[in-house]
Amino acid sequence: MNEAVTIAIVDDHKSTRELIADLIRDESRFECVGLFPDFDAAIKGLPNLKPSIVLMDINLPGRNGIECVRELKPIMPDTDFVILTAFDQTDYIFKALSSGAVGYLLKRSIISELIPSLEKVAAGGSPMDSDIARKVVQSFQCGGNETSQSDEFSTLSDREMEVLTRLARGRLCKEIADELDISVNTVNTYLRRIYEKLQVHSRAEAVAKYTGIE
Repeated sequence: MNEAVTIAIVDDHKSTRELIADLIRDESRFECVGLFPDFDAAIKGLPNLKPSIVLMDINLPGRNGIECVRELKPIMPDTDFVILTAFDQTDYIFKALSSGAVGYLLKRSIISELIPSLEKVAAGGSPMDSDIARKVVQSFQCGGNETSQSDEFSTLSDREMEVLTRLARGRLCKEIADELDISVNTVNTYLRRIYEKLQVHSRAEAVAKYTGIE
């Protein structure tokens, strides 16, 4: 039997923490290993737990969840951070991705979307609420002309730009391969080229750089 995927939750509302924990406990392939109410508790406790996935709220007492991800990701490189919040503003989305988060989900979709999203993260994907993905795409469309003029992005081929756009929508490598009718190995080759040309090391960094958030 495969080991359960371990998950920790950072949210300042006890009722929300317990709701998320209950949803996770109902799924045998996931294990809830920690609940944290704020930035300080998460900073102290998460590095010792080293969960596979952390669900992070933005609006925490004191310092916010985006700052928490930014501090924890360098010391927890194998942990995937997913923002789970009520905020859907574009600046929050891109700041979260820039900080090292691999996904962005809205609490209003928690009942229907949480478990499928966790499954996607466990498989190496980047889940996004459909409304969030639409905002990302709209941002690309609004700022695409200016972005494409930069020296770095002008070195990307049309196909590499197609892969990068789908990357930002949370597609898995296999999904990108199916949509573009190419092999997964070819997708991985494009990703290596994109990372090299943009001088980044991860999906989140590539997306953040494309949207102009450093």
